[in-house]
Amino acid sequence: MGFSLSLPAARVAVVELEPTIVGLGRSVVAAVLALFVLVITKQPIPPQRYWRGLIIAAFGVVLGFPLLSAWAMQRLPAAYGGVVIGLIPLATAIVATIRVRERPDRKFWSASFTGTGTILLFMAISGAGTLQIADLALIGAVVSAAIGYVEGAKLSAHLGSWQVICWALVIVAPITVIPVGLSIVQQGLQASPLSWAAFAYGSIFPQFLCFFAWYHGMHLGGIAKVGQLQLVQPFLTLFFSGIFLGETITPLMLVCAAIVITCVAVSRTAQVQRS
Repeated sequence: MGFSLSLPAARVAVVELEPTIVGLGRSVVAAVLALFVLVITKQPIPPQRYWRGLIIAAFGVVLGFPLLSAWAMQRLPAAYGGVVIGLIPLATAIVATIRVRERPDRKFWSASFTGTGTILLFMAISGAGTLQIADLALIGAVVSAAIGYVEGAKLSAHLGSWQVICWALVIVAPITVIPVGLSIVQQGLQASPLSWAAFAYGSIFPQFLCFFAWYHGMHLGGIAKVGQLQLVQPFLTLFFSGIFLGETITPLMLVCAAIVITCVAVSRTAQVQRS
């Protein structure tokens, strides 16, 4: 639910704020919150053996996904982007198979590929048969999110779910603050209260608090299997885009979302061996 409002919020914010400020600026705000939480709870610095995974997770969900999705939202409707983001569960399952040796059965892969194929067909039809640069940015965001999800869920078993996202945010803060600062100097911070409210939502929820539950859930139930729940996100993003942005919800979007949600139900009954 929290993640599903990420693209509509970004769509509102980038109307008046530069994509770098929206995409990376929210991670700077979230890093301040994360540092505060780590300090008041007196969390020890993670052992060095976990830093590589933290950096990978940070580049996926703190840098890659927010920046690429914010850039794409300057050029695409949030409802369209919400359906494309439905590719994340398949990408997450593939990365989980490689990184943590989870082994989903054939039913799982059949459902996952069917849902993904539906989304790709939707992209092709909606884009007049060709992929646009903004589509490629969204696909890059999907890959970044999948890598960040798997690495974060893997580390949650050792560091704790909320500790993982907090440390990931703090680790890359020295990197993100530089382009954000330059963008502020060049573009300024003139925006309406609505844009700032959307920016605040992106900073506090999808970039910070939502990961507390998401990483913990993937650790408990398995990365690939729980990751399929995010196929529900297109439905929610379509709903919120229509309600808050007044975007047109086409019958094609609804049909694709219905097929995808059916694939979620099937994949939830599949068997996944966990190493």
